[in-house]
Amino acid sequence: MEPPLTLQTLPRAILHIDGDAFFASCEQSRRPQLQGRPVVTGKERGIAASMSYEAKARGVTRGMRLAEIRKRCPEAVILPSDYETYSLLSKRFFAIVRRYTPDVEEYSIDECFADVTGLRRPLRMSYHQIAERIKHDLDTALGFTFSVGLAPNKVVAKIASKWTKPSGLTVIPGRELHQYLAQLPVEKVWGIGHQTTALLHKHGVQTALQFARQPEAWVKKYFSKPFYQIWQELNGAYIFELVTGEHDTYHTIQKVKTFTPPSSHREFVFAQLAKNIESACIKLRKYQLATERVLIFLRSQDFRDQGLEMDLSGPTSFPHDILRVVSPAFHDLFAPATLYRATGVILCKLSEAS
Repeated sequence: MEPPLTLQTLPRAILHIDGDAFFASCEQSRRPQLQGRPVVTGKERGIAASMSYEAKARGVTRGMRLAEIRKRCPEAVILPSDYETYSLLSKRFFAIVRRYTPDVEEYSIDECFADVTGLRRPLRMSYHQIAERIKHDLDTALGFTFSVGLAPNKVVAKIASKWTKPSGLTVIPGRELHQYLAQLPVEKVWGIGHQTTALLHKHGVQTALQFARQPEAWVKKYFSKPFYQIWQELNGAYIFELVTGEHDTYHTIQKVKTFTPPSSHREFVFAQLAKNIESACIKLRKYQLATERVLIFLRSQDFRDQGLEMDLSGPTSFPHDILRVVSPAFHDLFAPATLYRATGVILCKLSEAS
């Protein structure tokens, strides 16, 4: 069987760098006594937001309630989320990567893409060595591990970074791409969600390689432009450029609003949050995008943030769909005796609206 179309082995050298169990790892990094112990963040909202690999090994999963965590893993260290610290460590993460290349896309708080194309000669290293050096610097400076993927484009770099976790470094050159895609369920490809997976399965497409080998005309017939572009990248092409500055689309949309005077009135604070969600959805529709993941946070008068992240049942750009999920979460998060000064929302997992 012929391998799928590929260009050169590495016509572009794109890195995807992902912090392993980032929030929990941040806590282990700043508190050495937690190294090697099962750590869970999310105490402020009663469910697991992030888990160290030690906690994952004991069966703790994201969204698990604290009572269940304590039953399953009595020795777990359960901590409130400290978004300010996570943000500071995230900035250090990106700054270290920029020592090697200015072409860095800050994709989320714990992951980025970096283009190191053409840097072998000035850095006097192979692309593989550049990736190794960046990983070494991150692991050493931040005190926890990162997983790195090196590939000809962003979609395949994402696949590579998740191939060996935690603390992996996987290189997928174009000539070996088909070997990896053959082992990868199509739903594991970055950008392919539940609905697209269901459609692919109806057509007998189970693996990423089977999708990559579909005829171009078939892909264009059944799928919109973003999925055709994913198909192109699975075949080794470089389509999705890094977004390193101002751009006309977004990977996340954030709206934060401070109000005065601060308030501890539940309905008022929720109304402020709802306004942020409405404003964010207006921006979604402006750029013809939809979201599948929402993070809300409340900021108290002493500038402490408490947040909650949740997945939606499907992509949407309408506030009532989001508020239906956010409302019960907000009431779990809200502390009646606390004075709040701001609310915020971050819309993640954005895709082109159909």
